[in-house]
Amino acid sequence: MSAPATPRTSIVTCPRCGKRNRVPAAADALPKCGSCHQALPWITDAGDDDFAMIAERSPIPVVADLWATWCGPCRMVSPALEQLATERAGEIKLVKVDVDAAPRLAQRFEVHAVPTLLVLRGGEVIARQPGAAPLPALRRWLDEALRASG
Repeated sequence: MSAPATPRTSIVTCPRCGKRNRVPAAADALPKCGSCHQALPWITDAGDDDFAMIAERSPIPVVADLWATWCGPCRMVSPALEQLATERAGEIKLVKVDVDAAPRLAQRFEVHAVPTLLVLRGGEVIARQPGAAPLPALRRWLDEALRASG
């Protein structure tokens, strides 16, 4: 019998105090710094098999970045999304999905071009943004989506 799979985690440096923290991909509570107790940016990857656990059951809204390794605009928008996740630590979770490695998700969300960005609340898509955009436009899009969904 094989050992149970270890939950995926990442190491996140606290933007406030600089302490390195282990952050799980999925959890019922928000990740907080073990030293200063501030909310940490929650950035993780997901695929066909773990998207439901990681994104749809998130206690906070999720920005899903459906991207591909060969996509130039995807590489350009990624740092802006990570900055948003850092600015909105405790408010949003950034979940990155490589559509080539997760074809069922690409089909489910009808991804015809990458990047495609989604905002999910309680597993439901509340906003969609096809294509890359600069940070100020992404910030406005996210704010409008979160305001509209209550």
